[in-house]
Amino acid sequence: MAGEGERYQEFEPPAALKPFIRAIWTYADPDPAPVIQRIAPDGCPELIFDLGAPYEEKGEDDVWRLQPSALFAGQMTRPLALRPVGPTELVAIRFEPDGARDWLGLPLVEATDRRLDMVQRLAGFSAPAGNPGGQVEAFTRWLADQRRLSEWRIDPLIRAEIEAAAGDRPSPTRSAADQRALQRRFAGRVGVSPRMLRSIFRFRRIFDHAAHPGQPAAENWLGAGLEAGYFDQPQMARDFRRFLGCTATEWAREQQALARAIASQTYKPDAGHPA
Repeated sequence: MAGEGERYQEFEPPAALKPFIRAIWTYADPDPAPVIQRIAPDGCPELIFDLGAPYEEKGEDDVWRLQPSALFAGQMTRPLALRPVGPTELVAIRFEPDGARDWLGLPLVEATDRRLDMVQRLAGFSAPAGNPGGQVEAFTRWLADQRRLSEWRIDPLIRAEIEAAAGDRPSPTRSAADQRALQRRFAGRVGVSPRMLRSIFRFRRIFDHAAHPGQPAAENWLGAGLEAGYFDQPQMARDFRRFLGCTATEWAREQQALARAIASQTYKPDAGHPA
């Protein structure tokens, strides 16, 4: 749940955009704490438009830099560290894992672990501040116009593999040549390998099971990890380091604001997303 003064909401896209877009979400915090937010991979690229103060992002060189006010966040394979610098308000498009390729006009692998400046691409776009419904309506209209400008399509083989991964079902048996061909198609339309996407989805499932009441924190995380498909606590701990850069206990203790809102809502299967 969002804290006092915060607002986080998710909206379903219209039917015409649903094959490509998983959700449209809005977030605002008029007085965010100036603390680091750890954002984990979730298997979906996003298009984000800031109406408030953009966040600062920590680079691989440990330097904090202000993000552009409009950006495309490609697939992530490592944690993202952000911190607010002022009142925040944003509206974002969460694409399906394979839904952004034709909108972006580039192989998705070129955006993996990158935030691409989209200020020029969104020039002229505006959304009403303080009005989540109006923001979603504006973005929906803009996306519908974008789709009319170019043909968007879904690769049935890629989508079937994504659905199997989301449902924790095994992939069909393939020859080595067919598997290499699938990996090449995944790089272009998803941005990560099928194996990496399965790892990300498994990590996401931890959060589906991490809110059982009445359990000590350590038992809570361990049970959630086992239900998500991990063999033991060390295996789960490695993925927390890999995808969040910290332990489960550290994340639960430190995270607030945007990181907490995204984890508590986005990772839940009842929010309309695959478990």
